[in-house]
Amino acid sequence: MQVNPYLYFDGQCEEAFKFYHQIFGGELGEMLTFAGSPAAGEVPAEWGQKIMHTQLTVGDWAIMGSDCFPGQYDVPKGFSISLQIKDPDKAESVFQALAVDGTVQMPLAETFWAKKFGMVADRFGTPWMVNCD
Repeated sequence: MQVNPYLYFDGQCEEAFKFYHQIFGGELGEMLTFAGSPAAGEVPAEWGQKIMHTQLTVGDWAIMGSDCFPGQYDVPKGFSISLQIKDPDKAESVFQALAVDGTVQMPLAETFWAKKFGMVADRFGTPWMVNCD
């Protein structure tokens, strides 16, 4: 079994996934829009180019996402996406990239369980934990 987070956005899914692709690399899948889909009639015309579904695959893990229907977005809470990164320099660069225009909840630093650990909500509100054993 594989678990893949599915992230919802308030109209910024395309921007967010391009941002994640810059940070993590991997393969950014097709960005399917509401326009021309069976869901097109359920969203306002100006929402047609918003993302109905996309996926970023990095190695053997993936994150998926879409834009919520207008007025249905809630700020993410009660979870974090935990990244396990072996290289301390890579952990630092990923953390710093996620922190740009975001909110650092716990600076990346040595802890009793890890060489580096930190928590950040990126500029889209997605909460991340970066852990380097």
